[in-house]
Amino acid sequence: MILVVGDSLSAEYGLARGTGWVALLEKKLAEEKIPARVVNASVSGDTTSGGRSRLPALLSQHRPTHVVIELGGNDALRGLPLKGTEDNLAFMAQAARKAGAKVLLVGMQVPPNYGGDYGRRFGAVFPSVATDQKAALVPFLLAGVADAKDPTALFQADRIHPKAEAQPRMLANVWPELKKLLR
Repeated sequence: MILVVGDSLSAEYGLARGTGWVALLEKKLAEEKIPARVVNASVSGDTTSGGRSRLPALLSQHRPTHVVIELGGNDALRGLPLKGTEDNLAFMAQAARKAGAKVLLVGMQVPPNYGGDYGRRFGAVFPSVATDQKAALVPFLLAGVADAKDPTALFQADRIHPKAEAQPRMLANVWPELKKLLR
């Protein structure tokens, strides 16, 4: 069982149900004849702190073999301290591993208006936690979406949440790393 703990980017914010990357993941697993069930425990607006507080009950309830952690973007949007984001991600990865699950950390980047220094430091949190916690890593969930030739074309009017057309690209960013863990 694959547990996805994420924010609005995984919770299908502003999308028709069944069109988000997590729903597409379920279809991909069926196509690949991989007998894994997916539980999407993503909550729009969630931060790493929220994920950290929800994770123990989710691990106990679902007993996943794999945990995909897609959190951190809202931490950055709220200007939360990077140390807290890093500690929360590390805690979640460690808790999932202790529960017997393989962990996939899904990285995020912030828009350039947050400043180059903050952007670099924020982006570095994900590979650092992945290395320290021996977790697999997707460097940037929105690769090919946020950095596309015309990125606004792939985003909803709020320019934060990707449209349905971007969801297959997001799954394509996650799938290669997740597939390795499923072997």
